[in-house]
Amino acid sequence: MSRHPGKKPRPSNQGSSSARRGSPNRASQRSKTSVQLRRASSRGWELVHPRCVDERQEDLAEVRQMLAAGEDEIARDELRFLLEDCRDFIEAHRLLGELALAEGDIKLARAHFGFAYDIGLRALPENGLDAPLSYALPANQPFLEAAKGLAWCFKELGRRSEAQGVVEKLLQLDPGDPLAVRGLIK
Repeated sequence: MSRHPGKKPRPSNQGSSSARRGSPNRASQRSKTSVQLRRASSRGWELVHPRCVDERQEDLAEVRQMLAAGEDEIARDELRFLLEDCRDFIEAHRLLGELALAEGDIKLARAHFGFAYDIGLRALPENGLDAPLSYALPANQPFLEAAKGLAWCFKELGRRSEAQGVVEKLLQLDPGDPLAVRGLIK
């Protein structure tokens, strides 16, 4: 929900249900607030973002316009507002991480990227996937980009083993390395 005049408030996300971790076919009943996972035919797996993310796409487009216009402070406030009732909004966390990086706050960026990364990891089964979580699928991009940001932040903070762990997970999820993360730990 945007706080701009003339916009209608969106319904609250109270009473959300949480799916059991580890069952990759659980996305048949889409959650209002939790990221899930589904098979994307022969292309591997894709994250299924909660309905609250879909409900906020118009507002996210406004945030992107604010960022393009250099209105970073307003965009930051709007992103925080979007997260109030939609905590698993990976793209909002990723954008907050990018804003923190732009201000030189690596610790804050690490926190935002890390939150987005943890949200995505919760959707994955503990025993791994039998096919990639491909960057080619748009639904996976915010998670994978946040993971790359997290690895970069760990590296910059001198936490090399943690950076390497995130890079290894990224390469396991999409072995093609479309984000060129192998170079982060060399």
